[in-house]
Amino acid sequence: MHTVMTRGNAILAYTVSVAGFLTFFCFLSTVFLDYRANAALNTVKVVVKNVPDYSASREKNDLEYETKANRLNQVVLWDKIVLRGDNAVLDFKNLNTKYYFWDDGNGLKGNNNVTLTLSWNIIPNAGLLPSVSAFGSHTFAFPSEYTTSRV
Repeated sequence: MHTVMTRGNAILAYTVSVAGFLTFFCFLSTVFLDYRANAALNTVKVVVKNVPDYSASREKNDLEYETKANRLNQVVLWDKIVLRGDNAVLDFKNLNTKYYFWDDGNGLKGNNNVTLTLSWNIIPNAGLLPSVSAFGSHTFAFPSEYTTSRV
């Protein structure tokens, strides 16, 4: 006859094993899905403004551009959290940047190759955290002078 502790241990071990297998199969059901989509990005009015902001953290800034000093620079200009069940179609017009970015080494002023791309992360129930990039991008040039007027 087994004790209550032995029976409890067997039930707990069985439950954990079943939960582990279910989690693994949930991971397998989503790992090979292609989450990429088409994206149409556009810019209308591009300005470079020289504004000091001493409260901003440089670690929070993410646009991708290249300077002589740094091979890769990235800045997040906008973000949105879309929860499961929400409308995931993003159709925005006249959208301003949510975050400012800083010109490290003055590489943006007069830069002719600035490319906007759309990428996102999907939080899975189990498994890898994929970083997905959309098909499509938009390349534009920054002006060669800082703007002095209010935008």
